Amino acid sequence: MKVGSMLKLGLTLAAFATAACVSLALVYTATEKIIARRSISALEEALKDLFPEPFNFKEITGTIKSPSNTVSFGSEYEIRRGEELLGAAIRASGPSYGGPITILVGIDAEGRISGAKILEHSDTPGLGANAASPGYFVNKAAGTTFYGQFTGKALSDPFEVKNDVATITAATITSRAVATVVKTSGIAASEWIASLGDSQ
Repeated sequence: MKVGSMLKLGLTLAAFATAACVSLALVYTATEKIIARRSISALEEALKDLFPEPFNFKEITGTIKSPSNTVSFGSEYEIRRGEELLGAAIRASGPSYGGPITILVGIDAEGRISGAKILEHSDTPGLGANAASPGYFVNKAAGTTFYGQFTGKALSDPFEVKNDVATITAATITSRAVATVVKTSGIAASEWIASLGDSQ
């Protein structure tokens, strides 16, 4: 092949590569904004499960510290209605049967659990996975789901499986993991709320 032909081929390939890179960059820039909007929308929907009354939220990640070396906090949010502090929400993770379980936990200004929503888990389908199922009831007559039983719980409760926490059949480890993550988040958020004092 002649040098001129090789040079032409090289320039053509370089032009195609540059065009492809520019196209990918444009697609990434466009989709990044869409993904960010969807992520915020999903967060707002999850928070509405924990705080049903109208609210506004602000990310305060790094403000609330986990008191446990097994439960980590990924992000934290301050929940307000106007100037009134309604509580806090924490995206927390802890070890479970199939790996880490991630839960969004809401704590109201009085120090009670306002709700818990399981976001991610790897536990066994039909067993531990029932922790996140809206169709798995620990009290069918009352319509209480496994995660729903935490709503309204006081932090002074023991959060003990088979005591004040109903267990998922054949999934005690998952049940214990959820209870631990929820209580740890509740304690941390409650202490943060108390530290605000009159500045609320």
